[in-house]
Amino acid sequence: MTNLLKPTFVALALAVAAAASPAAAEQWKRPTAHGGELTREVTRDGRVYSGETTRTGPNGGTYSSNSTCFDGVVDRCKRSFSATGPEGQTVSGTAYAARGPYRVRQAGAVTGPNGNTVVGVRRFWRR
Repeated sequence: MTNLLKPTFVALALAVAAAASPAAAEQWKRPTAHGGELTREVTRDGRVYSGETTRTGPNGGTYSSNSTCFDGVVDRCKRSFSATGPEGQTVSGTAYAARGPYRVRQAGAVTGPNGNTVVGVRRFWRR
């Protein structure tokens, strides 16, 4: 092999080995500044990332979120979330995002405690 092809071959071999590696997971927990607790878990399986977040406030409110992202030329993510306040009122929703080299597209829906749903869409150019 010529010297020019060796770095390309090595980089390609490392990329294939990284893609074939088993899922990697990481989890951590920490107290928040106002007396609550935050727990996160992130899992990576090739080009797919998944995560869960749970936040508990000092007054009994909770927030939980699940997300899945695909890492590629256009990064795509889906997130669902729900929050319950100290008096039992619940807010839930979903959010979708696609981020490419030039544009970002986002869409989402939020359902409030009274059952009303708000839908939003946003598109913009990246700088």
